Amino acid sequence: MKLLLKLTLYFLLSTSVISGLFFLSLGFLVSLHASTPQKADVIIVLGGDNGLRVRKGAELYNSGYASHIILTGIDERFYKPAHPNWRERRMIAFGVPKTSIKVDTRSTTTWEEAVNSSETMKKKGWRHAIVVSDPPHMFRLYQTWSKAFDGSELSFILVSTKPEWWHPIFWWENSKSCQFVVNEVKKNLFYSIMYY
Repeated sequence: MKLLLKLTLYFLLSTSVISGLFFLSLGFLVSLHASTPQKADVIIVLGGDNGLRVRKGAELYNSGYASHIILTGIDERFYKPAHPNWRERRMIAFGVPKTSIKVDTRSTTTWEEAVNSSETMKKKGWRHAIVVSDPPHMFRLYQTWSKAFDGSELSFILVSTKPEWWHPIFWWENSKSCQFVVNEVKKNLFYSIMYY
């Protein structure tokens, strides 16, 4: 009986430690695959932005990493090319010429952003892309863009923004990063069933 009790306690303690470590490591897991920028043909700034992604994309452009930018996640129902939306205007304010910015109004999901960007790159003869998003988006982006680019000569690297609210260890202490990580875990499970 004592042996059974010891084994049960050992099992519960081990399970608790493993669960705790897994929970704490989620911030690192979802932010895997972020890289340092390298020279590319195009910088793809993903939608769902509050301005950090646009700023990062403009910084990369102004530093000479690519001479073209694609802005995704702009709703075609409200987009008027003659009246740039706030993301385009901010990009222009950061010094990016309007002629260097292409707007993707077709994409509403991460999967569509990858597929539609792939098609645009092929049409334009671009082979290498920098994809810009927030840190906890990186793991799903890597899986998604790898699948979308599979079998082609296209390549990408992921470059993340540096939001004040993000910390890969203490992600659970900030409501915004906590919500982002929880959503990303759900979306990764969904994407693994639907697309991978």
